[in-house]
Amino acid sequence: MFETQTLASYVVTGRIESVPEDVRHEARRAIVNYVGCALGGSVDTAVDRAIQALGPYSGKPTASILGRTERMDPLHASLMNGIGSHVYDFDDTTPKNYIHPTSPVASALFAYASANPVSGRDFMEAFILGFEAESRIGNAVYPAHYDVGWHITGTAGVFGAAAAIGKLLNLESREMIWAIGLAATQAAGLREMFGSMAKAFHPGRAAQNGYAAALLAQAGFTAGEHGLEGPRGFAAVQAAKYDLLKITTRLGEDFGLRANTYKPFPCGIVNHPTIDGCIQIHDQHRLAPDQIAAVRLRVAPLVMDLCNQQGITKGLQGKFSVYHGAAIGLVRGKAGIQEYTDAAVNDPQIKRVRELVSAVGDPSITEDQARIEVELTTGAKLTRFVEQSLGNIHRPMTDKQLEAKFRDQAVAALPAEQVEKAIGLSWKIDELDDVAELIRAAVPAGK
Repeated sequence: MFETQTLASYVVTGRIESVPEDVRHEARRAIVNYVGCALGGSVDTAVDRAIQALGPYSGKPTASILGRTERMDPLHASLMNGIGSHVYDFDDTTPKNYIHPTSPVASALFAYASANPVSGRDFMEAFILGFEAESRIGNAVYPAHYDVGWHITGTAGVFGAAAAIGKLLNLESREMIWAIGLAATQAAGLREMFGSMAKAFHPGRAAQNGYAAALLAQAGFTAGEHGLEGPRGFAAVQAAKYDLLKITTRLGEDFGLRANTYKPFPCGIVNHPTIDGCIQIHDQHRLAPDQIAAVRLRVAPLVMDLCNQQGITKGLQGKFSVYHGAAIGLVRGKAGIQEYTDAAVNDPQIKRVRELVSAVGDPSITEDQARIEVELTTGAKLTRFVEQSLGNIHRPMTDKQLEAKFRDQAVAALPAEQVEKAIGLSWKIDELDDVAELIRAAVPAGK
């Protein structure tokens, strides 16, 4: 098969008019969620440090960074957008492959659209096609690729960014093949980085490198033409087992956006069932921390693989600690951005409860489920089984909940009135004559 050629042809010829309305609406939801996350994360120290380190090496400052007053060249703006949108681990996730799909694609597209006129229609067409390319490539190599330690958001994300920017650049089929090949040779990101700023670097670099791949291909910079399926291509090198048919089967009929989900909590998605259940126990019983003697969790085995961090001292580590997730749910009854700060991780009450939590991986429990037992100092036991956690594909966040999530994050970067404008423009992005109108609303005044 010639999966690279088939996918490239699909991206080149694809049109938004052939995309079903439910998929288009899901694309709008993804953009609303993304812009809110990018604004919220834009104030994080990770973005400050990245701009400080790399700003002196940026080219002409023609592109905006969402939530920031600084301007950089579009490639560096892509990187900063990606870091900001992912640093709180609050961006969307497709549970079938655990990609955070929108950040790599939208981070590149917003950087491009801040430096070049782009209609909302063209932006959304490129976004949907880039999302689809990324999702299908991820599906083809999951789970073997992920299990061995690759961070699939970085490795698959670079393909989505390359396809999306290539679409806006009107690449021809052979050029798109080169763009995919150039993306393949830059596919990177290690799960060892989870719990550090480097995790957010992955979608940022995927956005930046995918953008660069499309520019190089446009300039006639060649690449191997079997970057996906070749014997030394992406799939064969980075996955012990893969299924390339997942790249091409029902292409243009099935859409990855239909499998997308949005997080109610800013942490590893497999922690959500535990947090959801612990918040339910908190709300029902209003326990004082000193009433808790032990907390026992039975969770999906993947939770123990991804979120088994103990003895933590940093907020970023808390995002990958199921023990911390249980503790904040029981102690505070919520799991927002403030529950994943260094201060929260080191809060004496949270730390005490966290150290009482034990967890066991149970193959009979799905990744949307958790079984929780809280033993009190009186000897009484409270139990909760979460069948389907909030935010998953079966209990999706509503449009109104996404707006509330947007507001909660964006006020860290923008005045409330400007936040409302950004929300409204995000919902109708595909109707805008120029996406720069939304970008202006998503940048602090004065720039």
